[in-house]
Amino acid sequence: MHVQAAKTVSHILHNCRQSENSYPRSYPPKTLLPFLTPPKTPTLSFRLASAPIKTREPNTNKTKSKVSIQVRLMRFVVTKPSAGAGAAGKARLGALYLGGGGAAPPIETPALVVPTRRGLPSFISRDLLDRLPYPDSLLLHLCPIHFIECPSTRTIKNIGGVHEMVGLQDHFFIASPGDSVESLPEHGGTNKIGAAFETPSGRRLINPKDYMDIISSTRPNLWASLADEVPAWVTEKRNRLSIDRTLKWLDDCLSLDQEKGASTLGAVVGGPNIEHRKKCATEVSMRNVSGFYLGGFGLGESIEERSALLNAVTNILPEEKIRFVSRLGLPEEVLQGVAAGIDLFDSTYIYHLTLGGFALVFPLDILGEAPEALLRNSSNDYTKINLHATIYRKDTSPIVDKCSCYTCQNHTRAYLNHLLNVHEMLAQILLEIHNTHHYLGFFRSIRRALKQEKFELFRERFMESRRVHLMEAVPYS
Repeated sequence: MHVQAAKTVSHILHNCRQSENSYPRSYPPKTLLPFLTPPKTPTLSFRLASAPIKTREPNTNKTKSKVSIQVRLMRFVVTKPSAGAGAAGKARLGALYLGGGGAAPPIETPALVVPTRRGLPSFISRDLLDRLPYPDSLLLHLCPIHFIECPSTRTIKNIGGVHEMVGLQDHFFIASPGDSVESLPEHGGTNKIGAAFETPSGRRLINPKDYMDIISSTRPNLWASLADEVPAWVTEKRNRLSIDRTLKWLDDCLSLDQEKGASTLGAVVGGPNIEHRKKCATEVSMRNVSGFYLGGFGLGESIEERSALLNAVTNILPEEKIRFVSRLGLPEEVLQGVAAGIDLFDSTYIYHLTLGGFALVFPLDILGEAPEALLRNSSNDYTKINLHATIYRKDTSPIVDKCSCYTCQNHTRAYLNHLLNVHEMLAQILLEIHNTHHYLGFFRSIRRALKQEKFELFRERFMESRRVHLMEAVPYS
């Protein structure tokens, strides 16, 4: 078709040259008008999350600005304060209100912040996000370090932020400096200039100015300040240094923030030292921040140490502000964090499960089932099954009976086993849909137990069932 069109234009030009004197010099031949007339340029407009609408006029270099501010507000309310006694004494219920007076229902906490890579889950596309439970799936995690290479901060800012870039205007993005997949904190390369992260393109050093450039262009609804997160085995001197750097970077980020801390989560670090954690929590709580990011967990501390550290920090932090923790993703770790009064959890647990071909299968109605019924499971692992295994090759049952997710409603274990063994990308898509749906249901069960004031019983039954299956999996010598 293109070749034929080119020949037609060439033929017309040849005929015009033969009789060019018959046309006025100032006008082209009528036969050429369809080809020489420039097409009409459509008006380009971008609706920004918190900025004026910019309209570019065709054939001009001028840019008009219309004052149409749309501020994405956030409000956190503690709906049921902690009881203050027992193993679950600090566990509490809350609600996160999104938008500026829209119709979106509040998101109840404790809640999972769904992990993403540059704004979207690793294997779930934009159109498939609607398959996840609403409104629990509106909370998405954003790692600013993912945007170091591309796209550029100017490009993201011109588009209107990450909400416009990925087409998720109604979702709620919470940003924290690193994750456990593409931007691991590297304490060895961190210095007084900035924090170091291990990325696919090598070790990168990020200073507060560069970090705030990414934050201002992506425009997340909540963002954690830059932190010097260190593992549990560092020296006491290095631990104290991480606190000083984190507090300095928090002040630097606040000075560069146009909203003056209205969307900032102050980072609290301190390693495995309780006194250092208390000191940092006290200092951060004195700053003008809207919530707190508990950093440095999941980096080598024992589960006993973690419980004491979490409780020491939450005892100091104000009750009315939200608390966000990263890298505590296992069900046991989530229950431990909820008991300490944490509201939001970000982890790459779902990503790693999906990448390995695992599917979550543990029961969600733990309080409604008899304790012995919780132990009936076809696998040695209480929480998940490996769909690579040949025992699922002819299994025509869904991953979990009575599961309402898209994967369980339309596909079988045998089909997923086939997809995994032939290395079909659809396997990861279906698995991430199920695992995310199931884990969001786990958080709903936690909130239900808190409403019924049975969280201690919920946690005890879950841990006991998990313990029994682990003991059965260990062969006797």
